[in-house]
Amino acid sequence: MTKVYRKMETINAEQFDGSDEMVDKYELIDAGTMLGTHHSPELYLTGSGKVDVGDWIATGVHGEHWLIADAVFNQTYAELDERVEEKKYYVKICDGYFGHLNIGTFTGKMSLGSASETEFAKTKFTDKDIEELKQRDDVPLDWNKVRLEEANWPGLHC
Repeated sequence: MTKVYRKMETINAEQFDGSDEMVDKYELIDAGTMLGTHHSPELYLTGSGKVDVGDWIATGVHGEHWLIADAVFNQTYAELDERVEEKKYYVKICDGYFGHLNIGTFTGKMSLGSASETEFAKTKFTDKDIEELKQRDDVPLDWNKVRLEEANWPGLHC
């Protein structure tokens, strides 16, 4: 079965500007030098291919470098200080340990359970998620009576 994954490590990245400093810093290979004609417009990053101005050179946790096309980089990465995690909430339906809204990750069905999120049940919801839940006929809650509890705090909430 195919599963969805996300990378957990951070990277450093720098947009290639074509400067000699960056050519030296990343030890880019000048195709012209290889052919005996110096300063060709074709530069290569070992193991990654041709580098174009505007591409991003990423550096991993072990110092390895790889290329990322500008369009892909802009869709995939954001500076860490720019990435703000959206607020999430537990939906408390009734008192007690098992009084939280759970939505089955495989079935999409509503149930009551603990606040602990698992691979089988989603328990943390964004504002957008909550608005979508309010529109569902199969989630028959009086939204004026449930309590929203902030879920974005460190530690286990039970």
